[in-house]
Amino acid sequence: MKILIVLALGALAALSGARAQTEVEIIPDTKVYGEYPMGYREIITRWLETRLADPASAVIEWTTEPKAGEHVTPKRQRLVGYVVDFKVNARNQFGAPTGKQRYRVLIRNGEVLWGGRPRS
Repeated sequence: MKILIVLALGALAALSGARAQTEVEIIPDTKVYGEYPMGYREIITRWLETRLADPASAVIEWTTEPKAGEHVTPKRQRLVGYVVDFKVNARNQFGAPTGKQRYRVLIRNGEVLWGGRPRS
């Protein structure tokens, strides 16, 4: 019985090792999406300073890393770049906390092209 357990664990370890070796990282094309935003947190923080009533009170919860993606504006303009989702809790113009509000921005070449509240 112990031998079967050891063999099963060994086979499981061998299969998981083989799977890890076959994973392929897909790197988005910089001509299409722009440069990967390494300093995306600073870019978004600067953008929020222009949008929030009290940016000094902002507490940001980063929910995703930048992913290659796109956004279509209401005027049907297609913007491509890197999409980042996050939540912000900041004080409004009356000094009351807003609670965690979901935001999404699209960054291309170190600049926020679009930012706002996601529909879904």
